[in-house]
Amino acid sequence: MLATKTCDKIIDIADALYGGGTCEFALKAGEKVGFVFPVHGWRVPSIVREFITRLSLIHYHESTYTYALCTCGDSAGEIMKLLADHLKAVNLHLSASFTVIMPESYIGLPFMYLDKPQKEHDKCTKSAARIEKYSEWISESRGGEHLDKGAMPGFYSGFLGGFFHSHLVTDKHFSVDTAKCIGCGKCADVCPVKDIECRNAKHPEWIGNGKCMPCYACLHYCPSNAIKWGWFSSGKGQYVKK
Repeated sequence: MLATKTCDKIIDIADALYGGGTCEFALKAGEKVGFVFPVHGWRVPSIVREFITRLSLIHYHESTYTYALCTCGDSAGEIMKLLADHLKAVNLHLSASFTVIMPESYIGLPFMYLDKPQKEHDKCTKSAARIEKYSEWISESRGGEHLDKGAMPGFYSGFLGGFFHSHLVTDKHFSVDTAKCIGCGKCADVCPVKDIECRNAKHPEWIGNGKCMPCYACLHYCPSNAIKWGWFSSGKGQYVKK
């Protein structure tokens, strides 16, 4: 939606890093640069951080309008402050930042659940209106912060974010119910970091390449709901944006 409104070209970060794409781009005069990604544990996802460290933008300078828009299920914490630090480390800057509340998809902790259908519907309706507004502001190169940080942004991005990335950013808790698995390979296809292979038995295996975030794409896209994340995800269902 954002790209359609702004007429900006979309670069898939996963493809640029792991799909044979490139991280080097030559900017045209007046061209904007935007980073659009989901919040992971109130911090910048590892795949986005890796992309930034490899990114080379030819003709980028101080006047280049650079924005970031992140999606979150409830609050983003201090993620944009952290992103600004990552960008600064490679001589990039942040002109404007935005958040869009989307349906909750993280179910990797006992107290984390998917949204009920009505809440999911309401979030999607409001998010469409926000993107409409933000796309106009981005087209106008409007600056500033337009964020849903939450009540205790420092605590969530600091203490809780540290716990999340120290203990929950791993593929070790994933497993597959082989009785349910139909061997379709969908999980391997949707994994953005190529951490899943379907070998001889055709059931998925997580290869432990150190790139898993986890984003739960494998779990949510599984057509037979055969993938689990420890006992935390049991009975919590699946969510995929239609």
